[in-house]
Amino acid sequence: MKSNIIKYIFIAFAIFIIGFAIYKINYENKDQGQVVENTVQSTQNTESILYIGISDFDNINPLTTDNKDIVSLSTILYEPLLKITDDYGIENRLAAEWSKLDKTTYLVKLKDNLKWEDGSSVTGSDVKFTIEKLKEGKSSYSDNVENIKTVEIIDGNTIRLELKKEEPFFEYNLIFPIVSSTQFKDEDFYKSRLAPIATGMYKVTAATKESMELAKNENWYNPDNTELKIDKIVLNFYDTMGDAYNSLKIGNIDFVCTSKTNVEDYIGTIGFTTNEYKGRELDFISMNCSEGVLADKAVRKAINYAIDKNKINSSVFSNNYYVSSFPIDYGSYLYSKDSKSSYNKEKAEETLEDAGWEYRYGYWRKTEDYTTQYLNIDLIVDSSNETRVEVAELIEEQLEDIGINVYVYRVSNSAYKDYLENKNYEMIITGVNNGYSPDLSYFFGDDNIANYENEEMTSILNEVKNISDTNTLKEKYNRIIEIYEDEMPYICLYRNRNKVVYSIRVTGTINPNNYTVYNNFETWYRQ
Repeated sequence: MKSNIIKYIFIAFAIFIIGFAIYKINYENKDQGQVVENTVQSTQNTESILYIGISDFDNINPLTTDNKDIVSLSTILYEPLLKITDDYGIENRLAAEWSKLDKTTYLVKLKDNLKWEDGSSVTGSDVKFTIEKLKEGKSSYSDNVENIKTVEIIDGNTIRLELKKEEPFFEYNLIFPIVSSTQFKDEDFYKSRLAPIATGMYKVTAATKESMELAKNENWYNPDNTELKIDKIVLNFYDTMGDAYNSLKIGNIDFVCTSKTNVEDYIGTIGFTTNEYKGRELDFISMNCSEGVLADKAVRKAINYAIDKNKINSSVFSNNYYVSSFPIDYGSYLYSKDSKSSYNKEKAEETLEDAGWEYRYGYWRKTEDYTTQYLNIDLIVDSSNETRVEVAELIEEQLEDIGINVYVYRVSNSAYKDYLENKNYEMIITGVNNGYSPDLSYFFGDDNIANYENEEMTSILNEVKNISDTNTLKEKYNRIIEIYEDEMPYICLYRNRNKVVYSIRVTGTINPNNYTVYNNFETWYRQ
């Protein structure tokens, strides 16, 4: 009997212990769940800060700075009338609409209820003030307004622009940031150290000699009702890009942009992402189409087939440039083909033979009207440009490999300029910094540097001046490209490569172009 009582007491005690243990475990799990939940909530509430490295900082004013990184950054601070899209189209920003009234007259109407960061209204007076300051000629944007003769405010939000002369795709010039007329009314604009008040996503909130802070601009008009994921941006200033690379490497900053194609040699590859995009610096061969053997388009096409652009890129640039095929192949929506080398030795020889050229005794020759021509061609290159000299020597080898005799003339810079200006060359290696506009007048218009003439091309260039529909433009440009590939007055060789480098903690739609590396910045966030 006594033993049964003891047994029951022991069982009850055991049940109590087990029950207490279960309660304790559940309580601790619940408590820990609250801790985890609070931690997640705390993480979600943590301010998202992006750290950007800038070298050679001078000032934040986008109209007076000489720093291209600040010009790019300004696109998230100061809105333009129009902006360049990812694929180099045009998009309204402060402008609600624009129209071309005639060859030299444009109307631009601002959106309603635009505000500066201080809550004051953006008006046509601000646009006029900005253009007038740019016309003083001291800004990187001054060329954009050089052709503007007068600016007239029709009403508070409508501006009339009268040009000095017709300019194809002039609207592409209206991408300069607009600044406040009232903020600078008592300031010497080009000497002022004031940070312009913002209309964009972010505004300047603090600055020292070493850094600057940007925060969300509550008065940004936010056309798509976007929720910005980056709360604050800290710009860290460095004397050199080497210092910025070191800071990125040790994790003090998250993002830099660079033109150094071998940046990985400085920072390595672990923990970083690079995103490349085509630059606007294009090198090409211009061929004089007006006389001599190069008046024959078959010869020009054969030369194009004979040049191995991939070998040039590999030998001269260590594959750090992009092979180019057309003047606007930097990413424009009007050129949808892949740029690649058209090298084909057999095709080059076949093209010459089909055009009546014959290879005999080490020379290509063609006899017409009792006159025999030989494929002996001069190639002009600036002797002070060592890279282009190296490219010219490679081209000489490649053309002689199919029997075209090339003589490379390495001339002084002044002589080179004379050859180019007077167009008294057969072939010349030159280059251009493409604008954002798809205007091809420089290459195919009147008085082009190749002395190239084609009636259909001229007609199309005149048509596209007044076409705004993108689908129609694509059709017209497809035909331009077809004519170019058949006539080949130029041989595009290569263009430069730019990069952004950022920590793997930074994510979003990071799609840089030459207008701004901060494309789609509203999608960026830092993990």
